[in-house]
Amino acid sequence: MEGLVEEGQEQIEEIEKGPILDAALIAAAQKVEHYEIATYGTLAALAKKLGYTAAMQLLLETLKEEKATDEKLTLLAEQEVSKEQAGKKVTS
Repeated sequence: MEGLVEEGQEQIEEIEKGPILDAALIAAAQKVEHYEIATYGTLAALAKKLGYTAAMQLLLETLKEEKATDEKLTLLAEQEVSKEQAGKKVTS
């Protein structure tokens, strides 16, 4: 996780402000979300296997929240791409 945070910080320092940096930061945030999704999914499966039903339910709730955040980031990325494409269209 520290590596993902460091990677995001490097992008902030190395990429000029604008749509490319925005896309890089969205990608960095999604990497963190995917890490969290994998972690909560694994922990929920383990809790289920061990019979920790209450813990499993909490982990599944958190997993659902992380997936929702990932979906929001995907929508944001798509909006950024659309904005970038709209800015490059040439009118005749």
